[in-house]
Order: sequence, then structure tokens, then C-alpha cells
Amino acid sequence: MQIVKTLLVFALLALAVWGLRQQVVSDKVAESLPIRYVRTEGVFQYLSKDEIKAALMPLVTASIFDADMQLIHETVAKLAWVKNASVERVWPDTIDIKVHERKAFVRWGQKGLLTEYGELFTPSNVDQFQSLLLVEGPKQQEAKTLEIMKGVNTALEDQALELAEFSVNDREAWKIKLKTGLEILLGRTGQLEKLQRFLDTFPVLGQEKVAAMQVVDLRYPNGYAVSWKPDSEPINWGKPQVQE
Repeated sequence: MQIVKTLLVFALLALAVWGLRQQVVSDKVAESLPIRYVRTEGVFQYLSKDEIKAALMPLVTASIFDADMQLIHETVAKLAWVKNASVERVWPDTIDIKVHERKAFVRWGQKGLLTEYGELFTPSNVDQFQSLLLVEGPKQQEAKTLEIMKGVNTALEDQALELAEFSVNDREAWKIKLKTGLEILLGRTGQLEKLQRFLDTFPVLGQEKVAAMQVVDLRYPNGYAVSWKPDSEPINWGKPQVQE
């Protein structure tokens, strides 16, 4: 019985030594397989590979075995210009990253951009997009505000007018500004109907009168008020000429 116990002890010691040796060998193998390459694929216009490299540098100093792929993916996905990304471990020494870049559709306030689908992102180079249409609205209402703006823009395009700014305040009142500088106040109710009613008067007013307008207030049930540009020529309010 004593002999059996002795043999069992020796067997356990042998297993422990073997396990320790295997761990040492495994650690040495891991150390011998560092990450040598981080490949980044994608068509980039505003996202730079240097930005991705800087974000990932602290995460790719381990071996290919120990690299935290989930953390690498989350880090890339958090970059402002990244729409989506995939991360793959490629043996023996490479991390392969595929990235799709977001596309800016309009500006959101002074610091943000929106995609065509109303997704908000705030890159550091937002100042490069001053030529985009400016949209402003309540927080967490980006997609809804964008859809409203698209409807307004469609109505304006029928009159060959270009929208420069569109805003919805906290009281849900709309205001728009055209590229000509004309501001239009639309209020809180029946905004699209009021806008269309105003646009329907263009043939009666004529281009000269429309061009002289500075602000149009449509917050009236049956009409609208106009503020004229201070440098506009006196307007002859003779009998309107209706275009056939």
C-alpha cells in the first residue's frame, strides 16, 4: 500500500513538472509570435490610417495569441468616421482590419455631421464641411429632423430653390434659410401646407419681389408677413401679372 502511495506521489509530481514545462514552452512560443503587421483595408476619404494606427498601438504590442480581438474591434468601431469594421487574426503575425467609412450628408449644429440615415457623428475635422446644408434640432431627434428637412427640400426644389439651413427648436417650430439668404418662419403647425401656399404665390409676385424679401413669416392662418431687404429697390405694387 505504501508503495502505491509513493508511486502516486511521484506521478502527481511528474504531471506538475510536465504541466509547468508545457506552460513555459507555450509562453516561449507566444513570445516568439509577436504581431508584426496590422493591415487596414478600405476606401478612405476622411479617415486616415494614421488615426487607426494611433488608436491601436497600445493593443498590438502583445503576441498574436494574446491580442484581444474584441477590444481591437471596439476601438476601431468607436472612431468617428468608422461606419463598421471587421477584425481578423491572420497567422502567424498579422491583424487584418476591414473598415467602411461614413459619408457625411448634412451638418448637425456646429460640431456634428449626419449620415443620409440620420446617424450622428462628431469628427475632429467637421470644419471642412461648411458647404453642407446645416440642420439643427432637439437632441435625440436627429433622424426625425432630417426626414422633415428632406420633405421641405423637395417642396423647394419644385421652385428651383436651394435650402441652406433648416432648424427645429425645442418648441417644434420650424425655420428655414435659402441659399439666396431668404429666411422663412414656419411655426409649429401645418408647416408644409403653409410653405406650399407661400410657394404657390411666386408666379403672382414675380422674381423681383421675391428677390427683395429678407424674412417671410408664415405663422398666420390665412397669409404671411414680409420684411424687405434694406437695400432693395422700391417695389411697384401695380396689378400683378399672372404667368400663363
